Amino acid sequence: MEALMTFLSSVEGIVWGVPMLVLLLGVGIYLQAGLKLMPIRKLGLGFKLMWQGRDRKRAPGEKKTEEEEGEISPFNALMTALSATIGTGNIAGVATAIFLGGPGAVFWMWITALVGMATKFAEAVLAVRYRETDSTGYHVGGPMFYIKNGLGKKWLWLGGAFAFFGAVAAFGIGNTVQSNSVAEGLSESLGMPHWLTGLILMVLAGAVILGGIKRIAKVAGKLVPIMGIAYVLAGILVLILNADQIGEAFGMIFYHAFNPIAAAGGFAGAGVAMAIQFGVARGIFSNEAGLGSAPIAHAAAQTKNPIRQGLIAMLGTFIDTVIVCSITALVILTSVEWSGGETGARLTAVSFDLALPGVGEYVVTFALAVFAFTTILGWSFYGEKCFQFLFGTRSITLYRVLFILAIPLGAMANLNLVWVLASVFNAMMAIPNLIALALLSPVVFKLARDYFDGKEILPGEELDHDKS
Repeated sequence: MEALMTFLSSVEGIVWGVPMLVLLLGVGIYLQAGLKLMPIRKLGLGFKLMWQGRDRKRAPGEKKTEEEEGEISPFNALMTALSATIGTGNIAGVATAIFLGGPGAVFWMWITALVGMATKFAEAVLAVRYRETDSTGYHVGGPMFYIKNGLGKKWLWLGGAFAFFGAVAAFGIGNTVQSNSVAEGLSESLGMPHWLTGLILMVLAGAVILGGIKRIAKVAGKLVPIMGIAYVLAGILVLILNADQIGEAFGMIFYHAFNPIAAAGGFAGAGVAMAIQFGVARGIFSNEAGLGSAPIAHAAAQTKNPIRQGLIAMLGTFIDTVIVCSITALVILTSVEWSGGETGARLTAVSFDLALPGVGEYVVTFALAVFAFTTILGWSFYGEKCFQFLFGTRSITLYRVLFILAIPLGAMANLNLVWVLASVFNAMMAIPNLIALALLSPVVFKLARDYFDGKEILPGEELDHDKS
């Protein structure tokens, strides 16, 4: 087992090394340049479309319009995607980035988010553009489908590779790792046994997952905004109490993004290269831009317009990293304990508790539990669609049952091996997706240009790229 762990850790170091981070950032920068910074310039329009894309109550007997083809509202598609991205990365991941890369890592997380907005935009555009309707009448899409329908049958193997990596990765990063994080947190804070946490999570998640995407989206549409806003408000309260430290925190972030920081207390110090590496790596781990997961949710949105869904989808990266991760980072950096040697979720909990004694730790524990729970819901759908692509619609029930049964196992297990495997398969998901994004980028640029020029091209209409 030790030899296997050593081997897998070496593989993880390679697949999440500098080449992968350069590839993720490189494709994002290329897409951002090709779109002429449109995702950043149209941020306000994205929020407007998100608000307009909420569930609308219909009169009795009123049917969906042709424009509303899909299973879930555009808003709930975003919430489903956010349910899978807002999680341990926003609480433990940010703390780890600061512990390993110093305050400057936060700056590079922001850069990753601004670049990743273009990546998320392109992913959602292609997901809606090339989605299909399965045998049950549901819309399905994502990287495996825009590889299959956008690049042609000769690339089908690449779509199959993505689906395989995604179906396996979901059991790790989207299931067992999450249930284990909740079990650890509740055990430390409330003394709750791991097995009990696992059982409760299995029952709650199972009740939602077995209802399919509509039930997942409905729960995510309620839980994600409520918990996200509550966590941000708690963070703002801490920052008000630590107001005299905010200026210094921003100063450290910007200064040490380009200058090394010396060791202090339990902090080992970090160079600029470490700030960049851990900032980019943890930023991508948090917002998942480029991994190809979020477009699977956006493919189910009630829309026929790829660009509108793309403008909504890119908000996921902005909300996850620029808003939620920034709150966590500033709470940590305005705390006197950030260089004390703590890391991960524990560092975040200690930082909250210093400002809100007796309450702060429970805020973080509860937020982590809810975020991890919604991540399980979101990733169950991602894994299910990947499994469906490989084995057909009849395989969905089997995957759901296996996914639900894995939750308590994760809560009770030692997850060192599972974590490394999940990390490796996560990275392997990104490679087929990034290849497809690069090759299909002319489609994204053409659709975006025509949309903003007042000429919309809807699914079914051919582009020059489709003909070639």
